[in-house]
Amino acid sequence: MTSQQSSLTPLTPTTPAAASPAAGTLFAALGVVSFSFSFPGTVWALDGFGPWSAIGVRGVLAAVIALAALLLTRAPLPARADWPALAVVAGGCAVGFPLLTTLALQTSSTANSAVVIGALPMATAVISALITRRSPSKVFWAAAGIGAATVVVYTLSQNHGRPTVADLYLFGALLVCAAGYAQGGRLSAHMPGWRVIAWGVVLAAPVNLLVSALALPNEPVHLTAKAVAGMAYIAAISQFGGFVVWYKGMGLIGVAKASQLQLAQPLLTLVWAVLLLGEHFTLAVPLTAAIVLACIVVTQRARTS
Repeated sequence: MTSQQSSLTPLTPTTPAAASPAAGTLFAALGVVSFSFSFPGTVWALDGFGPWSAIGVRGVLAAVIALAALLLTRAPLPARADWPALAVVAGGCAVGFPLLTTLALQTSSTANSAVVIGALPMATAVISALITRRSPSKVFWAAAGIGAATVVVYTLSQNHGRPTVADLYLFGALLVCAAGYAQGGRLSAHMPGWRVIAWGVVLAAPVNLLVSALALPNEPVHLTAKAVAGMAYIAAISQFGGFVVWYKGMGLIGVAKASQLQLAQPLLTLVWAVLLLGEHFTLAVPLTAAIVLACIVVTQRARTS
């Protein structure tokens, strides 16, 4: 353990005050911007890849990058006690979320998907509270309940009172990714955050290799410029690189402050949906996003207080 702890010191300061708050804010903001392009990147990838091929290939490419980073930095193996939590990170962030959101985006617009997934910080806070067995205030639970109800009402109102299969995929993605974030945040207390996602991606590699091997021969692949650009982005940035700068920012300014920056992510995705994909949406989309973001602000402040 001594050698492992000494290797962590240069990468992750022991206290947020050890580095410039401005630098931490910049890293966290870069992470948010990186993630905000994930849905448009997935839509572009689907321009040339089948859904299952896109899921598998992005995971395999991300694993290659993550494994190279681990080997180049001579990262030590995680402690035995950390592997169960890493399995949750792998299942939630490296398999479940890419799988479910890719399937959802076949029939759901990027804008609608961004609204549902916009509740991710709130869901992460709830799951984190349950895992750590802390008892947030009544204000926290009230805001979380209102935010969740708002997303449900919005979803049902878009489909005549009935959830679609895409909606079910998105809610599933929301839950598994929140669990992965919560466990990843817990692990980051004693392991550099980039290593958390790197080991998670590597741990998920066998599943993604199997998916790729089964899907590629059965789904047509057309390597258009959009497909290649989208695949490169979701593999290198959405699945790995974005987490590197995101966790770096959290390590410098703290989880609570970084979470406030993530509130802008769904709104940024709405902007990219219009500019990059030419999507159009009704007033209900930004209105619902704004209500959810307000609820997230309340849950974050209630939790930190």
